[in-house]
Amino acid sequence: MKQIANFLLIGLVLLGIIVVYDGFFIVEEGRQVMITQFGKPIGTPKTEAGIYFKMPFVQKVNEFDKRIFIWNGEPNQIPTNDKTFVYLDVTARWRIVDALTFMQAVRTVDRAQSLLNDIIGGTVRDMVNKNNLIEIIRSSDWSLDYMTPSNQEPGSKPERGRDVISDQVLDIASRATPQYGIQLLDVVFKRVNYIDTVRERVYDRMISERKRIAAEKRSIGEGQKARILGTVDRELREITSGANREAVQIRGKADAEATRIYGEAYNQDSEFFAYLKTLESYSKVIGSNTSMVLSSDSDLYRYLKRNTVD
Repeated sequence: MKQIANFLLIGLVLLGIIVVYDGFFIVEEGRQVMITQFGKPIGTPKTEAGIYFKMPFVQKVNEFDKRIFIWNGEPNQIPTNDKTFVYLDVTARWRIVDALTFMQAVRTVDRAQSLLNDIIGGTVRDMVNKNNLIEIIRSSDWSLDYMTPSNQEPGSKPERGRDVISDQVLDIASRATPQYGIQLLDVVFKRVNYIDTVRERVYDRMISERKRIAAEKRSIGEGQKARILGTVDRELREITSGANREAVQIRGKADAEATRIYGEAYNQDSEFFAYLKTLESYSKVIGSNTSMVLSSDSDLYRYLKRNTVD
């Protein structure tokens, strides 16, 4: 009997260990648990961290992450409303908010990512198809501040822009995810680019536009240059004319003063003045090898004749 009692005690101890080992479970921070019994969900999800109890061997623990997952779509070429293909790379964030619904409808994260491929990818394609290229390429806060007046053609500023469209994608896609126990947090256009053929046309248009702007700037510069040179030339002529006028006035005054002095000197002794001027004429007219033929009544000969007679 004692031996049987020992076996029973050992069995009870082992059973207790098994019950403790398989009956208690820990929900870690950032995790949530759904209990199933023979595949059927039991109770509500355990979302708070702590120690919980379940029926050993009969009930099973199904763990799910409460943290945020990242969904990255497959980069794809999508046509816009104005028939231009763009290359889109989209990403999103999501999390499991209803473990019971998620377990019943999806079960695994990989399947959830596959579902999001269809939901988000289809919504993105529909929104891109309904909007023109400018709405996809340019952000919502894009402005005309850095554009020249000649480049402000109608439609340069988007009506909504890429940010608003991504919010609309989030709003539409979020309506389909609650049935899977999923909450979609945001959708972002990670990269938007032209396809190769369109990119070449865009580059050519950009180059042509820059050349046009450069030609316009050069034309404006040439006009300013001509205006500045014209102003300089006019001012130079005005300065030169003023200087010449002032020089003539100064020479006129000097000649008048010289004439006045000559007049005063002549009035003091007219004969001496005539004699002095005649001598000056001799020095200018008669050189070292000069021969002159003068008549006897020549004024120039008058003083020579007088000096000879004297």
